Amino acid sequence: MTALIDAAKAADYPAEIVLVISNIANAGGLAKASESGIKTATVESKPFGKDREAFERKLHETLVAHKIDLVCLAGFLRLLTPWFVTQWDGKMINIHPALLPSYRGLHTHERALADGVKIHGATVHFVVPEMDSGPIIMQGAVAVLDDDTPDTLAARVLGVEHRIYPDALRLVASGQTRIENNVCKTAAADSTNATLISPRII
Repeated sequence: MTALIDAAKAADYPAEIVLVISNIANAGGLAKASESGIKTATVESKPFGKDREAFERKLHETLVAHKIDLVCLAGFLRLLTPWFVTQWDGKMINIHPALLPSYRGLHTHERALADGVKIHGATVHFVVPEMDSGPIIMQGAVAVLDDDTPDTLAARVLGVEHRIYPDALRLVASGQTRIENNVCKTAAADSTNATLISPRII
């Protein structure tokens, strides 16, 4: 969230962060947003119990009232119902700490290390009803080191997340993405010369 707010301060950035919403009243992100002069709102989920759609209808009402065009999920650790996702089809993006379609869901770094992968990373994607399955907008990768722990790997992946989320939002907000057969195509230049091989023989 902070990376998006910082990026949007640039005069040429094509999106404006106008609202930060949390389902937890004392979430740290609300204070950070307020410090940056951004409006905040809380739509608590607890009063709705297990009625997820009722909570999301209130959330949707809040977004519409503030004339929101795009929704960026950042640390919003709730599965969204098909009803809500449909309302924001093509207008809601998320970042996931893995190179999708590998390692959907939780504990991505632990699972990557257990499998012995040599490259790991993060993915920004459009949100669809199926968890972590939407069209991929952008990905960034890091090498996995032999002495990595879930924490050290997570820290390097977080650095990638902070780089690619603002860039992915820039593409979407400026109309440089289109979806064809559930694949996201962009007008951005391909990284044809950016090859990451791990481990690298010296």
